[in-house]
Amino acid sequence: MQCKDRHEVILAGSGGQGLVLAGIILAEAAILDGKNAVQTQSYGIASRGGFSMAEVICDKAEIIYPHVEIPDMILAMTQEALLKYRQYLEKGARLLFDSTLVEAKPEEGCIGLPLTKMADVLGNVGAANIIALGAIAAATGVATPESLAAIITNRFSPRACEVNLKALSLGAASLANHKE
Repeated sequence: MQCKDRHEVILAGSGGQGLVLAGIILAEAAILDGKNAVQTQSYGIASRGGFSMAEVICDKAEIIYPHVEIPDMILAMTQEALLKYRQYLEKGARLLFDSTLVEAKPEEGCIGLPLTKMADVLGNVGAANIIALGAIAAATGVATPESLAAIITNRFSPRACEVNLKALSLGAASLANHKE
């Protein structure tokens, strides 16, 4: 885990994968941790299936420009997202991708986890975004697990909260067990 003052994160994939929600949760958790945060989003005209992206910047200092310039972490939930953002690996970014849906050759900085498959085994395929948040937080320290859990607890119904808290822990554990 990197301990630094500023984090720039891109969450990219397809509409319907919960990337905007994941970005909001991540930003709110960072704020709960005492950081400044901005979250922006972009998505195609189709609400499901079109390209979707959320950017999150968290910093102890004031954030002047609200868009990611040099990401330190990228989540790619589709092949299109991987191809679009892979270039940032050369600039030191780490790229987490859903190996259930995305094919990628092994290279330094790439982390493949079967996020969708893990969510399916958990009983809610829609929790892949929360599994990814657990892994991103573990890899970067952008938000503490406690703050993420608090935001999830406040946002979801008790039943959905239970599944999403398990998903968050699963993501962090999966990253810890992953070998790049």
